Amino acid sequence: MFLVDTHCHLNKEYYPDGLSEVFRNALKSDVKRLLFASADLASTREAVTLAETHEGAPEIWALAGVHPHEASSVSGGLPEELEALARSSKVSAVGEIGLDFYYDNSPREIQREVFRSQVCLAKKINKPVVIHVRDSAKRSSGDANSETLAILKEESADLIGGVIHCFSGDRQNAIDALDMGFYISFAGPVTYPKNKALREIAMDTVPLDRILCETDSPYLAPQQIRGRTNEPCHVREVYEMISMLKGMSLEEFSAAVKENGERLFGWGGTDNV
Repeated sequence: MFLVDTHCHLNKEYYPDGLSEVFRNALKSDVKRLLFASADLASTREAVTLAETHEGAPEIWALAGVHPHEASSVSGGLPEELEALARSSKVSAVGEIGLDFYYDNSPREIQREVFRSQVCLAKKINKPVVIHVRDSAKRSSGDANSETLAILKEESADLIGGVIHCFSGDRQNAIDALDMGFYISFAGPVTYPKNKALREIAMDTVPLDRILCETDSPYLAPQQIRGRTNEPCHVREVYEMISMLKGMSLEEFSAAVKENGERLFGWGGTDNV
């Protein structure tokens, strides 16, 4: 079996003891491919360096991008270095990028500006985008999901495609993303007892050929270890939950998700890991 964690943060600050045990745990759980997410220029450097230098299993790929929390750091324009890093053959997509109206760590207008510029970068280098989106505590004070989808449409992001990572929107948000050809990724929250609506979206709204699974490590640990540091091995619980919802075996479901990731990110179909 070949499981893929399509969104994890493997930065040294989160795993100060190194990644050797993290990788061993992943392989014990059949997690054989990891996509190292980026949040700013420094973490993009770290992700790309690891992806380019890591040998052996699991496979490591990288994202290159600036998270909406850090948008103010590039409000004067995207650094040339970011584009250079994004062009690496080990960078699968531009991300994670988008809008976050929950914390508002960067002013919303700057978030919008930086988001648009990174979609343009992705189109320039012909790579998909990985989208972060989080509404304000009350949607009436900021519907980030709807605004994110509107920007993606305005910027013709359907030309490159992408994924809404750690999906937390409603059914209509999922439909709108799917209509643009985007994928929907689910993380630990799909296992939380109170998230019935999210499980229904995974079960009934998102077709099998558009689903991805992730941990968003070290965040959002699944219910079984909720409150503890997450790591890629625990993506298996996400696979188990959604395969059950879909009425499929874990083996069948994981094979479908692997194909989805390869289709979106251009990964070679490697089974000898």
